[in-house]
Amino acid sequence: MASYERTFCLQVPSSTENLALIREFVAAIGEQAGFSENETARLALAVDEACTNVIEHAYENEATHEVTVRVTVDEDEIVFEVIDRGKGFDPTQAPVLPVEELIRQRRSGGLGLRLIRSIMDDVQYRIVPGEKNELKMIKKRRAGGAGGADAARPAQG
Repeated sequence: MASYERTFCLQVPSSTENLALIREFVAAIGEQAGFSENETARLALAVDEACTNVIEHAYENEATHEVTVRVTVDEDEIVFEVIDRGKGFDPTQAPVLPVEELIRQRRSGGLGLRLIRSIMDDVQYRIVPGEKNELKMIKKRRAGGAGGADAARPAQG
């Protein structure tokens, strides 16, 4: 069981104008949690992609809704939860096409989830129809209390 746990929460209107704020929020927490600059940027990219999907697909670019990003940090992992009340999407039902096939079909969708899965150690979905959708992304912290291969490098500054 974790000896400490910190939780942070950001709730913003569902507009792409707020993606920079979301990235800054994630980066600040990643940095505070001891992740390297490179790993923090990757975490922010994954959460940005998840929030972009919510704004564009769950809310169909309507800025009258809200996106919630909740981050929990303990000594073992950092957990990002993106919560919305938009149109649900079950990614486990979507076909996972090879990148080459996406390119051949000139499809713009399908890469975001692949990107998120490549950055995070675990990705989970919870859909409560008519109530909320939750995307949980987990990144394990490595030995030394930080994440990723870059964590062993001394801080620059």
